[in-house]
Amino acid sequence: MINIRVLHKDGSIQTLEGPTDMGLSLMELLKAYEYDVLATCGGMALCATCCVDVLEGGEALPVMNDDEYFMIDTLPDALHNSRLACQLKLNESMDNILIQLHHEA
Repeated sequence: MINIRVLHKDGSIQTLEGPTDMGLSLMELLKAYEYDVLATCGGMALCATCCVDVLEGGEALPVMNDDEYFMIDTLPDALHNSRLACQLKLNESMDNILIQLHHEA
């Protein structure tokens, strides 16, 4: 199990616990905790409605694949640390990262 910290607009941080042995994405974890993540494309990197900003621990994440890069590039307000949660599979290197939902920033 790993912990993912989520920063809210009010400055509070919620810690989510997620398994690394089920092949879940960060998007699926966020939805399981009932965060407002539309994920209208179902995790195919086609809609960017699961965009998160990685505030701490981004160096541990895998490099963006082309699909993720092109979709992030379409966002007018994308940041250097924006990622698609659907493209980030939960793994040990993500333990204790700090994220914020992009639309809440």
